[in-house]
Amino acid sequence: MQYDPVKRRLGVVFNRTPFLRKLFYKLLDLLLLRCWHIQRELRKWIGERQASGRPVQAIYDAGAGFGQYTYWLSGKLPQASITAIDVKDEQVADCNAFFQRIGRPQVKFEVGDVTKFQRPGAFDLVVCVDVMEHILEDEAALRCYSTSLKEGGMLIISTPSDQGGSDVHEQGEGSFIEEHVRDGYNIDDIRTKCLRNGFSKVEARYSYGAPGKISWKLSMKWPLLMLQASKLFFIVLPFYYLIAYPIAFVLNMADVRMMHKTGTGLVVKAWR
Repeated sequence: MQYDPVKRRLGVVFNRTPFLRKLFYKLLDLLLLRCWHIQRELRKWIGERQASGRPVQAIYDAGAGFGQYTYWLSGKLPQASITAIDVKDEQVADCNAFFQRIGRPQVKFEVGDVTKFQRPGAFDLVVCVDVMEHILEDEAALRCYSTSLKEGGMLIISTPSDQGGSDVHEQGEGSFIEEHVRDGYNIDDIRTKCLRNGFSKVEARYSYGAPGKISWKLSMKWPLLMLQASKLFFIVLPFYYLIAYPIAFVLNMADVRMMHKTGTGLVVKAWR
């Protein structure tokens, strides 16, 4: 399926007021298992920085999309400036207007290409969520991320794995999200790519293990298919989630607390 048309429909609904947009971010935090995994890792990173007395001054959100991670980080680290990049002009304009309206001048969205954008030694943290699977020149992006990090700065990535990521389970099967240029990364391959593009240390683990796979179908795959089929499902969706989400919530909790031998997602942390 094509994901962008669904995102545009959601944007029209939730972009009307700051309250609705904040509600949208909260819903994404609850529904998207990758948000659970990324926020858990970021809380740990923030805690370690604070314990060591090292302030977080600048953050780069690479491929920011709706801006949900920028919103979360700017709430947790109001003293840090955040630069968020996306290729879509309209989305960048919407995000800049929203963050200005809610009084977060430390946040700035720019139209840019993550395979070309770099600010040498500028950032303490680079966040790259749901982006690498859309980029053919992934090593160019990794070089830009490492160049833009300060010494000791961290990159965090969430992306599908080659163990059924993008809902691909057999050779020749098409990706569930048509905009993906690859079905998923081999865990050793992405480690190697990070190390040869400016990073000195890499940790990678699987996400979306057995509980996460079921949760993703309940909370994302089936609702997205319904929304693509008809706009009428916007009316049905709240009732669907009343039944499905409590199950997905328990599954998400299990997924973030378990170490998975395999999984359809990857969480990668790399340090310069």
